[in-house]
Amino acid sequence: MSSQNGDDEDRVGAPEAGLSERRAQLNRKLDDFKAVEEKAAKKSQSTSSGYAQAMKLSSEFIAGILVGAGIGWVADQWLGTAPFGLIVFLLLGFAAGVLNVLRSAGVVEQPDAKILSQKDDLDDRPD
Repeated sequence: MSSQNGDDEDRVGAPEAGLSERRAQLNRKLDDFKAVEEKAAKKSQSTSSGYAQAMKLSSEFIAGILVGAGIGWVADQWLGTAPFGLIVFLLLGFAAGVLNVLRSAGVVEQPDAKILSQKDDLDDRPD
C-alpha cells in the first residue's frame, strides 16, 4: 500500500508543478496584455483631451468674434452708422477672441493673477 501512496504523490506532484508553471506563464501574458491596454487607453485619452482643448479654444475664439459683431450690429442700428460700428466691433471682437485663446493656452497671464501678485508685493513692502 505504501508504494501506491508514493506513486499517487508523484502523479499529483507532477501536474501541480506543470500547473504552477502554466499559471505563472499565464500571469506574465496577462500582465503584458494589461500593459498594452493601459498604453492604448492613455493614448486615446490624450487624443480626446487634445480634441477637447481644440474645441475649447475654437469656441472661445468664435464667441469673441460673434459678440463683437453683435455689439457692432446693435450699435449700427442704434446710432445709424451702417457698416462702421460692425466693422470696428468685429475687429475688437477678433482681438478679444485672440486674447481669450492666448489666456486659455497659458501664453498670456490671467488678469486676476497679475493683480493679486501686485497686491501681495505691496503687502510685503515695509512701511
